[in-house]
Amino acid sequence: MHQNTLAQLAAALESRQISSVELTKLYLDRIARFDGRLNAFITVTEEQALAQAAEADRRIAEGRASVLTGIPIAHKDIFCTDGVKTSCGSRMLDNFIAPYDATVVARLKAAGVVMLGKTNMDEFAMGSSNETSFYGPVRNPWDTERVPGGSSGAVAACLAGAATGTDTGGSIRQPAALSGLTGLKPTYGRVSRYGMVAFASSLDQAGTLTRSAEDAALLLGAMAGMDARDSTSLDAAVPDYAAGLFEPRSSLTIGVPENFFEDGLDSENAAAVEAALKELEKIGATLKSVRLDSVHLSVAAYYVVAPAEASSNLSRFDGVRFGHRAEHATEQDLATFYKRNRAEGFGPEVKRRILTGTYVLSAGYYDAYYLQAQKVRRLIAQDFLRAFETVDLIAGPTTPTPAFRLGQKVDDPIAMYLNDIYTIGANLAGLPAMSIPCGFVGGLPVGLQLVAPHLGEPLLLKAAHHFQRETDWHRRVAPDYR
Repeated sequence: MHQNTLAQLAAALESRQISSVELTKLYLDRIARFDGRLNAFITVTEEQALAQAAEADRRIAEGRASVLTGIPIAHKDIFCTDGVKTSCGSRMLDNFIAPYDATVVARLKAAGVVMLGKTNMDEFAMGSSNETSFYGPVRNPWDTERVPGGSSGAVAACLAGAATGTDTGGSIRQPAALSGLTGLKPTYGRVSRYGMVAFASSLDQAGTLTRSAEDAALLLGAMAGMDARDSTSLDAAVPDYAAGLFEPRSSLTIGVPENFFEDGLDSENAAAVEAALKELEKIGATLKSVRLDSVHLSVAAYYVVAPAEASSNLSRFDGVRFGHRAEHATEQDLATFYKRNRAEGFGPEVKRRILTGTYVLSAGYYDAYYLQAQKVRRLIAQDFLRAFETVDLIAGPTTPTPAFRLGQKVDDPIAMYLNDIYTIGANLAGLPAMSIPCGFVGGLPVGLQLVAPHLGEPLLLKAAHHFQRETDWHRRVAPDYR
């Protein structure tokens, strides 16, 4: 049962094949059994989960259930959860108990979803490998000596039916690719950011980590929609994403960026992605070569814009109102008080980005760095817009290589940042994108990335769903967790 998709779990709950309480206990037992080796969870909310599951069973019995009612999932520990620790993987917030639910959490709770706990993450979502967490690195279920990417491996190890995630530069799609999952980053503003602790506000977007495109459609349908509490929230109707998956196939033109297959892409990764593109051709898609001439600048632009926004957003964490407070800090003068709290509370990667962001925003360098990066960002967005004049979707690799070894890139920030080379462009342009499993290299999963125009989630999900109906990569589970 734990290997089932959300759609299959929903059918099992509706037919009374299993109760939500039984299903929740199954996942809690798996967490207790396996999380010690994976470190995927920061907090497990067993008591709350069982109470929510019992309520879900009542709703199902009374005929008041939605399709997601009673299904156990996990939330990334960047979403505020009322009465439950929200740490962002940082010592700075190790003692922070959120007093309210993020909109994403509240909407899924209203749909009857059961929260199993909060998943581990790179500190304040700053990282490409899940190694910067105050609580230690998460390990990839396919090889525990390797990284799972930017978010938890909980879903890949079948410790939860699905998980929420956030994607600022690829932190949904990259872990999906490295762990064999379906990861969806919606259009910027499609899902509310209210209650999601900010890293880079113009780039952050909530999304999903699931076993299939159908599961992603089910979760997005519950999460998406206008939220007056988020000034960047889009006021646009939410379609029935799940129903759209089963519409007949239509002719589809998919753009393949030539420059995504140049130097830097592992040859075996490239072969797996090219095989997936041929599979898309078999199911009726037409492939067309496109150029994204400015996308090679995306990493450079991102690592100016994102740290600049992080420097501003993280200035609130000073140990005064909440957050880590150094021992005997109040005995010092105010400047020393702030310095000690922040020096102890933040890890090396967060400090690096705060310092970088403060530098590029300073009076002498704002025009030279931040303003130039914003101009480059616009060029990248225009590249995508021009491409979408002739193609419906853009497809290519999600990551340059399969999962790399723990510690392999931790001392080389530039090498780590380059792992985001294929994913960052969609964030800079605010476009919806997803990664779907498309093969294996040396026993490790490989992801195919699909990118759509703004609010193109229905087409994105439909294309992924039809691909997954013809392939079984997304059904594979790491041998030790079957």
